[in-house]
Amino acid sequence: MLLDHRTYICRPGTIKKHLALYEQMGKAVQTRHLGMPLAYLVTESGNPNEYVHIWMYNDAADRARRRAAMQADPQWQAYLTESAKLGALESQRNQLMTPVEFFPAPVAPSANA
Repeated sequence: MLLDHRTYICRPGTIKKHLALYEQMGKAVQTRHLGMPLAYLVTESGNPNEYVHIWMYNDAADRARRRAAMQADPQWQAYLTESAKLGALESQRNQLMTPVEFFPAPVAPSANA
């Protein structure tokens, strides 16, 4: 199991617009390729301009295959274009992580693509 933990920081005052754009244009195409995330979270305390999502994969090859299919999808590219126009994202940090043996993660969803 490989978990892709992604943290994004938006420019102040833009996170709601950014998440609305994702819901409208990005969510369907992303989940079609990656499956449902383990979590998609906004900050309750701390930086109000930050959000996190965590995706599950069987291994690095599974991640690479699914993400390549998503990147090749014209709908995903259209979303990325609109996201860039919005200009909300300030930074992104990715961490690939594996669960410890005594707290196993759920089973990774199979790709629909």
